[in-house]
Amino acid sequence: MVTLDNQTGYNEVLQPQKANKMTAEKESVTSGVSDLDQLLEGGIFIGDNVVWYDDAGILAPVFCLNLIQASRKEKKSLIYLSFDRSPKNLLEKIGHLAENKYLTVLDCFTHGKGGSSEIFLDFYNRREKELPCRIICIEEPENPGHVANAFYDLHKTMKQDVRFIFESLTGMQELWGAEDDILKFYAQSCPRLYELNTIAYWIVEKEAHSQRLKAHLNKITQVAIDLSLKRGKTFLSVLKAEKRDINILNKQSLYWSKGIQVALSPDKSSAGQVALGKHIKELRTQRGLSQTELAKQVGVTPSTISQVESNHIYPSLPALLKISEILSVNVSYFLTGDSDTDAKVIFPESEATAITVQDMPKNSLSAKLLVPVGFDCKVAPYLIEISPGTTLSHHFFMHKGEEIGYLLSGELNATIGINEKPIQAGDIIYLTSETPSKWENKGKEPVRILWFKVK
Repeated sequence: MVTLDNQTGYNEVLQPQKANKMTAEKESVTSGVSDLDQLLEGGIFIGDNVVWYDDAGILAPVFCLNLIQASRKEKKSLIYLSFDRSPKNLLEKIGHLAENKYLTVLDCFTHGKGGSSEIFLDFYNRREKELPCRIICIEEPENPGHVANAFYDLHKTMKQDVRFIFESLTGMQELWGAEDDILKFYAQSCPRLYELNTIAYWIVEKEAHSQRLKAHLNKITQVAIDLSLKRGKTFLSVLKAEKRDINILNKQSLYWSKGIQVALSPDKSSAGQVALGKHIKELRTQRGLSQTELAKQVGVTPSTISQVESNHIYPSLPALLKISEILSVNVSYFLTGDSDTDAKVIFPESEATAITVQDMPKNSLSAKLLVPVGFDCKVAPYLIEISPGTTLSHHFFMHKGEEIGYLLSGELNATIGINEKPIQAGDIIYLTSETPSKWENKGKEPVRILWFKVK
């Protein structure tokens, strides 16, 4: 094992662990990115293993650099395991943050992917000046047990909570050769690092691994974060975060970085998703459909509709097309809320949409919305038809605003409070806060009512 370090500075870091460290209460620390801390409700908990799924292989480093910077500021020891970069390349990547007596690099590259080449070994022979951080060359990086012993032995010499960056699980697999070796190493290390009150970042190139491995990683880890690059924009999504509010999960946040500064814009990135669930719920309600009824027609579970409307999941494309067909709108309306009917002044009868009035006896009542579903107007017109000899035990709608009805044909009785009121063709019905507790069509002909709900 070859070691390069600034001995004077590093001796300040090396201290025996406290006897009660294993029982220390978990607390949160900053990730170095304030917006991410806010998203994670306070930052990273001591004990957290954080798996970073990097879509492009270039997105996670900026978050690692922020952890290094925050650790240096707080005078916390950080161990950086490098499988993919030579020490020279890594120091250039870290830049001024390498001026850090609390940083230790475990070089798993030189005798690993570097093949013990002289060009990489020569780095340890050329010491023109003292290095600001400590660098340790691991002689058997192809041996998982040897690597684990190296960082556990080093950890024993350090005080307080120690931070780790493993760059990367993908690099380990390329060196060790099998996913099962990676999974075994992670499954053993993750719980142990948790109990040792460390914070560990694990970098994973998303497309380089099987779904099986990623599922196992997600099951074991405390935090999992997905980083993706789409059409030149970068997005972050929290897949798992133990002891945090579940509402933060699986919501994409647009983020940008300049240097090592990172800022998230969750409101802008989630706007389309919020509109989708909101518009589906609005149209379903206008149609008088319950979540269960819509789910049955679409061919999904009521829980799926609930999660879509709550913005927890997206519907599949076939399901979205079916929903648009049932609710009689174009798919684009769900995403934008814009309707091509907004500028229309005449709506033909063919555009009227049959709606469902919940909790009514079968074949007792039919209703049509006379403008297209989704049309934004202050007064919603309906044509209501009540079958002969029918008694309805409650009002047609649950509506908080005013309602106006015009009886087109037939005779109808309405019970409001304790009073029964007869209504004849041509009469107007005006409702505000009180609605009929009973409607009766005692005649032999259907009753037809033009009904208006006022927003």
